[in-house]
Amino acid sequence: MNNIDFGNYLYQLRKESNLTQRFVAYQLDVTDKAVSKWEMGKSKPDLAKLKLLSTLYNVPLNTLLESQKEMKEVKISKIVLTGGPCAGKTTALTWINNYFSKRGYSVLLVPETATELITNGIAPWTCETNYDYQTFQIKLQKIKEQIYDDAAKKMKNDKILIVCDRGILDNKAYMKDVEFKSLLKELGTSETKERDTYDAIFHLVSAAKGKEEVYTLANNTARTETIEEAIKLDNKIISAWTGHPHFRVIDNSTEFEEKLERLLKEIASFLGEPEPLEIERKFLIYYPNIKELESMPNCTKVDITQTYLKSKDGIERRVRARGIDGDYLYYLTEKRKISNLKRIEVERKLTQNEYLALLMESDNRLHTIHKTRYCLTENNQYFEIDVYPEWQNQAIMEIELSSEDEKINNPKFIKIIKEVTDDSSYKNYQMAKEMPQELVRKRKK
Repeated sequence: MNNIDFGNYLYQLRKESNLTQRFVAYQLDVTDKAVSKWEMGKSKPDLAKLKLLSTLYNVPLNTLLESQKEMKEVKISKIVLTGGPCAGKTTALTWINNYFSKRGYSVLLVPETATELITNGIAPWTCETNYDYQTFQIKLQKIKEQIYDDAAKKMKNDKILIVCDRGILDNKAYMKDVEFKSLLKELGTSETKERDTYDAIFHLVSAAKGKEEVYTLANNTARTETIEEAIKLDNKIISAWTGHPHFRVIDNSTEFEEKLERLLKEIASFLGEPEPLEIERKFLIYYPNIKELESMPNCTKVDITQTYLKSKDGIERRVRARGIDGDYLYYLTEKRKISNLKRIEVERKLTQNEYLALLMESDNRLHTIHKTRYCLTENNQYFEIDVYPEWQNQAIMEIELSSEDEKINNPKFIKIIKEVTDDSSYKNYQMAKEMPQELVRKRKK
């Protein structure tokens, strides 16, 4: 019995007892909202409350305990596997399915919508306009993903991995920016929502970039690009996904099998297999050329508001509003430090209401952090440049790595002052302790 099933069970017991949520809440000395959360499967009553419920509903305590014992937390992760033409996605999907199925996951593969449509007669060159075709593709993609999302919630397994063979933002690479924005507006959505609805994005670089000798059109009837066109398209797809909180680019620096092994390692690390480790390096840099960054196709601007919550059991907790132009998504992040480079980090998305509720748990000793983040894909690595309103001459650049010895290819136009990975004074948590005016004085030195 999962959380939702147990919640339904409590709901049925209350209804059979002809009691209201308000009455139950009063008897148990909790709020109506607490009872509602139990019945919706969003939380569970502790042992003391279960004892009172057993009396209230005239059900043996052991019955409730056994039912609750069967509860399991269902973990559903939804990722996108994307890439340029002839990048190895088809083989990679087989590897992902085999690898994670053996590790206890139910792997659900959402087939590539473009190939499905084109091979069955619906293509940019058969439709009246490319805009019409992209509309059909996005609509079908969203329908398919919704079906897989719904199916995942009905699975018996408690670990579900949904793998989308390309996602909505891939369409952006085949359209002009103004057309893509217009289409999303027509569909009642936005780029931020469609990009960040996925938990992680993994891009396989086209063989046209570094492995030209194996580039071919033979294994995909929907592929028509020359090597030059494939390179341009690969770059456009990378640009389209730049800005996602968890974006990884898998290049052709190794042979194909090792490329896929690196992909599996990145996905496993994201899923927390065996545990969700974050390996991050941080650099203090001279204030970047903002106009240059904003003009780059491989750079995306994101506004972030970060609020720290009261810690629990030594775990650092924070909530974030992340987006642009008033279009935000919300996240809860919990971190536990292992070493200077390694941390266990768990993040989950929040609804706006959940975000607002968690703000009530904010640590009043810490100030809210406001910053503008420039997400930059350069040299097949993903950099995040944070610009703070209090700083005039400096900024912070971060990069997450797959291993502690991974080489960093810093962008040539970024001037590094020093590495501050181990310097706690440059951590957001420490900066949140300082008054804004103190922060200004400190960073002017």
